[in-house]
Amino acid sequence: MNKREQQRLIREQKQQAAERKQKLQKNLTRAALVILVPLVLIGVLYGFLGQGEVYAPDQVGAADHVKGNPDAPITMVVYADFQCPACATEHRVMAQAWPRIAERVQLVFRHYPLTSTHQHAWSAALYAEAAGAQGKFWEMYDLLFLNQAYWSTLIDVESEFDGYLEQLDLDVEQAHQDMASDVLAQKVRNDQRGGTRAGVRSTPALFVNGRQNPVPQNPIDMIALVNRHSES
Repeated sequence: MNKREQQRLIREQKQQAAERKQKLQKNLTRAALVILVPLVLIGVLYGFLGQGEVYAPDQVGAADHVKGNPDAPITMVVYADFQCPACATEHRVMAQAWPRIAERVQLVFRHYPLTSTHQHAWSAALYAEAAGAQGKFWEMYDLLFLNQAYWSTLIDVESEFDGYLEQLDLDVEQAHQDMASDVLAQKVRNDQRGGTRAGVRSTPALFVNGRQNPVPQNPIDMIALVNRHSES
């Protein structure tokens, strides 16, 4: 075999090797697609199907936390963050006005934790939901807002929040098991998704019969707001 034939043979061998490599890469790509595409589709479907129903501010869902008169002509939906100081003010104003408006109002609380600025907001929301799973959402709601100025300064809030559960005679171990599941977290996420769709950009956000209203800064103005809607 002369030199020219040797070179031709080498070129043919290199070409065959390149073709085999290309074929192998194509087969690997096809195999990866066969595996990955179903996984991606499953993930997307799980995301859509696992999110749960979202309610507009003019709707009240079965999973909502509601107090007041279920037959009232006024439905107030509040989107709030337990670590938000303005939300604590709204809680105080609502609590002071409540004896005067309770018969005319159905109050709905929905979560809107601002986790980018409030490091404990998400934990507070989960603890409120855990208390709600044992029938004491509104009692935990009160404790979280009334003690906000203290627990907001803590590095770790778990023992403090556990103390609130004990104060309410709730099963702390059961609460932790509930919070470890995705059910409570999904409720918080659904509330927040619904709020975002409704135009919530900050907290607290107050909707009266489906329409967003400025949040009254004192109980007199809160009562006046209810009076106006009662007359309309």
